[in-house]
Amino acid sequence: MYREKIKVLDCTVRDGGLINNHYFEDSFVREVYRAVSAAGVDYMEIGYKASKSILSPKEFGKWKFCEEDEVKKAIDGIESNTKLSVMVDIGRIEKDDILPCEDSVIDMIRVATYVKDMDKAIDLANEAANKGYESTVNIMAISKSLDNELDEALDQIEKECKAHTVFIVDSFGALYSESVTCLMEKYKKILKTKEIGMHAHNNQQLGYANTIQAIIDGANFVDGTVYGIGRAAGNCPLELLIGFLKNPKYDIRPILDVIPKELLPLREKIEWGYLLPYAITGMFNEHPREAMALRKTKEKDNYLKFYESLSATDID
Repeated sequence: MYREKIKVLDCTVRDGGLINNHYFEDSFVREVYRAVSAAGVDYMEIGYKASKSILSPKEFGKWKFCEEDEVKKAIDGIESNTKLSVMVDIGRIEKDDILPCEDSVIDMIRVATYVKDMDKAIDLANEAANKGYESTVNIMAISKSLDNELDEALDQIEKECKAHTVFIVDSFGALYSESVTCLMEKYKKILKTKEIGMHAHNNQQLGYANTIQAIIDGANFVDGTVYGIGRAAGNCPLELLIGFLKNPKYDIRPILDVIPKELLPLREKIEWGYLLPYAITGMFNEHPREAMALRKTKEKDNYLKFYESLSATDID
């Protein structure tokens, strides 16, 4: 599926940080950066950019804040053409904490938003663009967005936003290929001057398949994580994505090399990946928080009871 315009973004550290409160060792971040750089990946999202005046450093690791000195230390001495990205959440960042791009090692800022907060997201994406960064808008929980609200949000982005790419984010791993195609058609119809990106979660083992479908339908920015690491069921595995693209600029070997060195030992300490409770929340188009809570209890493998708890409804 070779298409020169396709750009790959690795969000191993950023999305993976959602399962350990962003407490990655510097050595882990460094080796992931070394691997994705050697693999020719276009972007690496090294974490979130949050304000310490809003979120406490006592509750989160350094990759929730991505201070310049910490990022520089992690990547120092590694030759790379891979651009660095951070994600910002509405309400968790002060504009003053976004330095001018010329004073930062960060190249791109991705604004994560829900449809209801689109005004704030556009303002933040434009702030980043005005300071010299590439910027994107990532519309989360897309499977919960009503058609008319999404239409209005996309139209507003097209008319008012300086972001170059707008991402479909399947936060709950609830989408099927037909839904991906439908969303891609909607995005392409309204977003005449923007690229479209895909960020897929793997609750129903469809993260990779849905990313492929988005590519087939015209998405030119796609996310993946090494060994599929990410919150709950995780994300589209980067190694599968690189293998699919058949683009000679990408080299899968550094990714295959870093997995047994860094990801397999980490997998022994923290859990991610396809598990039935996450699949069940995906089937019900729900956030996986209840499944994540279940996995911390003695009944973590009581799948039937969990399914019935989600399927039960009160009818007056």
